Parts: sequence; structure tokens; C-alpha cells
Amino acid sequence: MITGHKVAIKILNRNKIRSLDMSEKVRREIGLLRKMQHPHIIRLYEVIDTPTDIFMVLEYVAGGELFDYIVSKGRVHSSRHFFHQIVSGVEYCHFHRVVHRDLKPENLLLDGDNNVKIADFGLSNTMKDGEFLRTSCGSPNYAAPEVISGNLYAGPEVDVWSCGVILYALLCGALPFDDESIPNLFKKIRGGMYSLPSHLSDDARDLIPRMLVVDPMKRITIPEIRSGRSTTTYLTECARKVDEEVVAKCLTLQFPGGMSRDQVVQSIERDERTPLRVAYDLVLDHKNAKIRIDGAGLVHPGSTDDRIA
Repeated sequence: MITGHKVAIKILNRNKIRSLDMSEKVRREIGLLRKMQHPHIIRLYEVIDTPTDIFMVLEYVAGGELFDYIVSKGRVHSSRHFFHQIVSGVEYCHFHRVVHRDLKPENLLLDGDNNVKIADFGLSNTMKDGEFLRTSCGSPNYAAPEVISGNLYAGPEVDVWSCGVILYALLCGALPFDDESIPNLFKKIRGGMYSLPSHLSDDARDLIPRMLVVDPMKRITIPEIRSGRSTTTYLTECARKVDEEVVAKCLTLQFPGGMSRDQVVQSIERDERTPLRVAYDLVLDHKNAKIRIDGAGLVHPGSTDDRIA
């Protein structure tokens, strides 16, 4: 890239997409990721179409999957740091009427500073007023009872359940619902059959059961989780504001034919997927990655505080 910043490129072969009947999944993921601008959601900078392949130019994250982090660490002492970031990203999705439907540690990536990036929106969907979802999707161990039962659901409540399973895994190093037999696994999930280890804090012992409520109507909501006593506001402003410092940096880059400030700003304000806009987003993300967020009530990696709410 002309900015000198690393990106990840996901290459999707068109023939393979068609043979696996994944066209809708890919279309949905690209469409939704283009709308997402949040520090804990993976960024899609650009999509390049060719007759044979689709190239998704994505934010580069060096830390791997949260799943591997849990496997290597067991109980995660910085669990609140991760959990708050996950919930922040999920709340942003729900605010924009998007339900992820496949939240699990394998789809939560970590950057070089161990900050969470929610990825893989292939099974996500858009919520519409007066309409319900029914599709059974996602990994069984993280799926809510109403999902595995094929019942109708609104959307946000299934993400809350998955977040509860992830929180349990972070704190315990194991899954609340696990069985080699799928029928037995589903029986445990439908019955809410799990146990809380004695080492959990009072806050965690209070929050997890409210997230893993079998009846979705009685399940705690994301706003209620965020209003907990140790949870403070940590949302990204949705409106796109032009960062003049980043614009100035872009103007120093070597673009064919050159560019002006007005061209950069116009590309941002019109939300155009142009090389100018891609360069702006890359430089902006690089700048933001250097800014440590303080005073937000978060526990940073390395802390031994496992209180959740």
C-alpha cells in the first residue's frame, strides 16, 4: 500500500464461492463490514473484484484469535478488558440494527496490543421492525436455546447468550455447555444446565446467570450489561468527522497525479471507496492504534482483576 501500513487480504475464489453456495454469505459480510467503523470491529478498507476472485482488503491484526489466547492461558486474568471490548462492539452492531449470530472466540481477533476485533460477519443479518429471524446458525456450543430449537428470535438476545458463553470461557478456561454428543449438548443448552466454579467473583457469579437465561424474554440486555457498576460508556461516535492531522499526512503520500485537501475531504464526506479514502482510513487507524484509552473503566491486559460488573 502507498501508506506503508500492513493490511490483510482475504482472497475469495468465485468458482469456490458458487460451488459452496456461499454467494449470499460473502455479499452480506461485505455489505455489513462496509458500514462498520468501530475500534473493536475489524475494518474493511476496500473490495477489489476480478473475473476470478474477490479481494477483501482488511485491517491487519497480529495477535491471532482469542480462542488461541484462551487455550494458551486457561483462565484469563484480563477478562474484563476483553469482555468490555466485545460488548462495546456488539452494542455498536445492535445500534446499527445488525445481529452477528456467530460470536465465539474463533471470530474474535486480537491486535498487537491485545485489543479485540470482532470478525466474520458472514452469518450476521439486519434486524427489521416487526420481523423475526429463525435461521439456526453459529457454533452449537455458543448458540442460544431458541436458535438450536429453530424458534423465532429478534436478534440481540442471541448475541447476549453467546457473550455469556464467551465470558464464562474467559473466566473459567472451559465452556459452560459441552458434550461430544450433539443431542446431549442441546439438552444441556435448552435446560440451562451448567455450574459456576467457586473461584468466580461475586460480580461474575451475578452477571453470567443473567446472560445465560433460557427464556430470551428474561435475559439481560446489552444496555443493561453496559450500565453495570463497573461498566462505563465506551462507544465510538458514529458520525464520521474529518481528522485534519490525518488529512495532512495523506497529502504527503505519493499519489499518481497528486491530490488536494478538498479531494480527500470530499471522498470522506461522500463515503466513497476510493484510493484516497482507503489511504485516509489506514492512516487514521494507525494513529488511533497509538492512542491508549484511559479513564474508561477498563482493565488493561496484565491486570489480575477479574471482576466483571
